Amino acid sequence: MMRIRYYIVLFLGLLSQVAFSQNVRFTASVSKTQVGTGEPFEITFSVNAEGASFVPPPLRGFEVVAGPNVSTSMTSINGNSSTSTAYSYDLVAPQTGEFVIEPASIVVGGKRYTTAPIKIKVVKGAPVQQNARSGSSQGSGADDLQQVSSGDIGKSLFIKAIVSKPSVYQGEQLTLTYRLYTRLGIEANQLDKMPDFNGFWNEDIKSKTPYVQWRTEVYKGQAYRVADIKQVILFPEHSGDISIEPMAMTFVVQQPVPTEDFMEQFFGNNVREVKYQAKSNKVTLHVKPLPEVGKPADFGGAVGHFTVNASLDKKELKSSEQLNYKVTVSGAGNLMLMQAPNAIFPADFEKFDPKVTDSLSENANGVSGYRTYSYLLIPRHQGNPTIEPVKFSYFNPETGRYQTIATPSFSVKVNKGPTENNVTAYADDEQDITRTEKDIRNIKTDDVDLSKVGQGFFGSIWYYVLLLLGPLLFGAAYAYRKWYEQYNSDIVKVKSRKASRIAAKHLVNAQKQLNAGNSKAFYEAVFRGLYGYLSNKLNIPVADLNRENIVAGLRARQVQEPLINQLVHTLDLCEMARYAPVSGIAENEVFNQSKTIIHDIEDSL
Repeated sequence: MMRIRYYIVLFLGLLSQVAFSQNVRFTASVSKTQVGTGEPFEITFSVNAEGASFVPPPLRGFEVVAGPNVSTSMTSINGNSSTSTAYSYDLVAPQTGEFVIEPASIVVGGKRYTTAPIKIKVVKGAPVQQNARSGSSQGSGADDLQQVSSGDIGKSLFIKAIVSKPSVYQGEQLTLTYRLYTRLGIEANQLDKMPDFNGFWNEDIKSKTPYVQWRTEVYKGQAYRVADIKQVILFPEHSGDISIEPMAMTFVVQQPVPTEDFMEQFFGNNVREVKYQAKSNKVTLHVKPLPEVGKPADFGGAVGHFTVNASLDKKELKSSEQLNYKVTVSGAGNLMLMQAPNAIFPADFEKFDPKVTDSLSENANGVSGYRTYSYLLIPRHQGNPTIEPVKFSYFNPETGRYQTIATPSFSVKVNKGPTENNVTAYADDEQDITRTEKDIRNIKTDDVDLSKVGQGFFGSIWYYVLLLLGPLLFGAAYAYRKWYEQYNSDIVKVKSRKASRIAAKHLVNAQKQLNAGNSKAFYEAVFRGLYGYLSNKLNIPVADLNRENIVAGLRARQVQEPLINQLVHTLDLCEMARYAPVSGIAENEVFNQSKTIIHDIEDSL
């Protein structure tokens, strides 16, 4: 009897073990069995019981980009409770091929269970999925996400365009900030459209960190995660009301969805991923014109707060030696847009166009730094000339008034030096000054023709012909010399005759720069060509050449007013294009227009 009871208990024990073993399920699953290189996918190990000592597989051939993510769920049906646990990893495969994910193992009820191996095929160039995490649309790519355009998302995620000043003067700098507000989880983003900023000269503020800096901010009574995603410094180019179109971005966000599942509500798994396009608000700025009252005659468009200094590299030198004179404008404002100060130099100083160097920085307060104008001067005669102060005028938007500041004057002692003919060429720097005189020639190394005594040229008929020809040539040369001296006796006429040829050389250089696509050098060459031509044509020293003198000189020579206006417009365009991009006119058109202007002036004079 006792033996029968023993077998019954043993049979029931084995039966219960078999029944328990059949109820435990430890499985492995993947979001897809064929993926592309670099394409993320998910593998999940699930067990429907309380397990311990989970050992994942080696995952050779794959890189783990996230995980393990552990989630636990509880189910109660008719008073019977059950627990399940899932271990998930986000993987990517860097190489193509077929790979096998080995079994994982876990201990349940003192027994170790393992999963079945899974074969994954990795191909090249497969579309990249944006996310395949649990709690989202499993196995769907970004292109499959639902596109939404409005609704509750707009209240939880939006972009605001914020300007530092709603009303500014023309040329006054202001900062435009695009600020992102969100209460949703952002999975991905893409910039769709940036405004053209028509009517503004703009400069981006470069971020010092490669990542967006998030902070918390309360907006209309609700807390948001906030980040400044882009900042731009703007300089209005004209007065009036100027509008800035919205900036547009597309986001992939996690949007909460309604659910009656208490566990999903508790663990926060009730979300879905959707695409949403957000646009910033349209901004309209009121730009006030600069006042005409009190505007200095030498005002060159500088708006902001500035100081000016000047320096000289030497105060004593010989004639025909070079002298470097620097004018530095420092401060905050539209430094890159202002014109060069009107520097006045002694009449016998040869002056070249200034070399401009900038040291500027951009931040949320605007553009600040300094701009230096370096003038290369060459005094032609000895003496004690004085470099007059350089006056610099700017408009202060805080006071609403113009201010004029000046540099100190400099006295220079010029001693007698070598002849000015030694200096023959100049480009942009002192290294480009070259001397071309040559007083030593190469030794002649080729064969020399010799003749016997009595057979030479002396006494031959050619000797007597040339002997008679000599006085004739001398007379002709003397007559030519007299004509040449008379023809070139008027320096003004000589410079006027050479003006077009000098301008043609600059325009040839402008053509080369135009063909090479070098816009800045092109406008520089056209500007130099027109200025050099007008200096020679109107007999105005380069040091005194300015717009007023040019206009007055042309009017005195009865040049038609439309042609003068066209010339001034072209000079202003070239001057502006040397420091900032211009629009509305092609470079070819500027080149042909400059040639036409020179041709028309030649016909008028």
